[in-house]
Amino acid sequence: MLQIYNTLHRQKEVFQPIHPKKVSMYVCGMTVYDYCHIGHARVMIVFDMVVRWLRASGYEVNYVRNITDIDDKIIKRAVENKESIAALTQRFIDAMHEDSDALGVLRPDHEPRATHYIAHMQKMISGLMEKELAYQADSGDVMFSVRDFPGYGKLSGKSLDDLVEDNRVIIAGDKKDPLDFVLWKSAKEDEPADTRWASGWGEGRPGWHIECSAMSCDMLGNHFDIHGGGADLQFPHHENEIAQSEGFHRNFNEEGQSEDPEFVNYWMHNGHVRVNNEKMSKSLGNFFVIRDVLAQYDPEVIRFFILRAHYRSPVNYSDATLDEASQGLERLYTALKDYQDDSGTLLSNWVENFESAMNDDFNTPEAIAVLFGLSTEANKAKQQNDINAYNDFAKTLKHLAGHLGLLQRNAIDFLQSGELEISEEEIQNFIQERKTAKSNKDFAKADAIRKDLLAKGITLEDQPKGETTWRKT
Repeated sequence: MLQIYNTLHRQKEVFQPIHPKKVSMYVCGMTVYDYCHIGHARVMIVFDMVVRWLRASGYEVNYVRNITDIDDKIIKRAVENKESIAALTQRFIDAMHEDSDALGVLRPDHEPRATHYIAHMQKMISGLMEKELAYQADSGDVMFSVRDFPGYGKLSGKSLDDLVEDNRVIIAGDKKDPLDFVLWKSAKEDEPADTRWASGWGEGRPGWHIECSAMSCDMLGNHFDIHGGGADLQFPHHENEIAQSEGFHRNFNEEGQSEDPEFVNYWMHNGHVRVNNEKMSKSLGNFFVIRDVLAQYDPEVIRFFILRAHYRSPVNYSDATLDEASQGLERLYTALKDYQDDSGTLLSNWVENFESAMNDDFNTPEAIAVLFGLSTEANKAKQQNDINAYNDFAKTLKHLAGHLGLLQRNAIDFLQSGELEISEEEIQNFIQERKTAKSNKDFAKADAIRKDLLAKGITLEDQPKGETTWRKT
């Protein structure tokens, strides 16, 4: 039975979808004005893992991940580059897809763009104004009136007074209250024409928070199962989404109570990627662009690095941690290098252990521990020349790893991938030279060849029947 940690209630809860065997899930996606960094990779991979496991568990999943293609940072970058908003955002949407595809992330079922939902946002803003939950400030901006919405702060767990004291709240002169946030930004004279839309409140563009409310409710309805995103979005972004969406769709009595369904049943937030114990972000300037990391490490190593930590825990990024991940993944692939696909039988006790880990709030560290246990048993069976047992362990290992998007490549190809100091032809020549030396009982020369290749990053492995294979060290 699947349990999910629900940020809204700060505890694990048995997952019960609104509709049997169907799951509606929305995840806040990227703001496309630059290349994605490893923090973005974690969001992509974590919720890709969630979707994969839900589907493996028999659920039909409707997965929506939005694209923010209009906001202040996008406008600033487009002006600096002297290019249109559409050209800038499409370039980085394409780059995002290249990165996510490389990381083995399945495309969401729907990827709505904010600029395609302006009318939906305006409809919500009008409705909020009619309910007196929003007002137009002297600046022309339309603001959400936080104190008029019952229950604001339930996701962050803070009172309104606590939130006012929080240094993340920006106080603007024409707000009625420091907590109020913008729904519609009035256009400025020096902003390009492609950054503004006509409205009943004058030309302008939507605020960031209203985008996700409009897109999620249109695609999934005003009540859906799972809403996800990074931990930094819990407040204010997701808190504001709840206020807007429930303010628009629900009816409250004078006591602030409502019998209408809540916006979302389960809120999920993945932990930060940290560098030297600081959150990785563009604003701090300590971020690592995915494609730069891909130039140094195999994409599956990055995926493994992220999944070997629990999704709610912070992870520390460094070359050392990626090297550790690379070595761990090589261990798993090494156990599969003699496996012939479709051989063997799935081992039910190992499958049950894996399922138990994944059903405990997607506990990938425990699930990966099961994979390492299987790899150990597979290697033992191979050493004992028990081919049937080896095939059973290897088949189960590859099958279960597939639920995490791991170990689906040819093992030999993976183990021999990456840059080499010498060519494959040279390696094979050394292997043949070593074989000749051994047949001539010149074991000193054979050992010297092995050591020389090891110094070049190549490990030789002698197989039964006199064959020798190699892999990167």
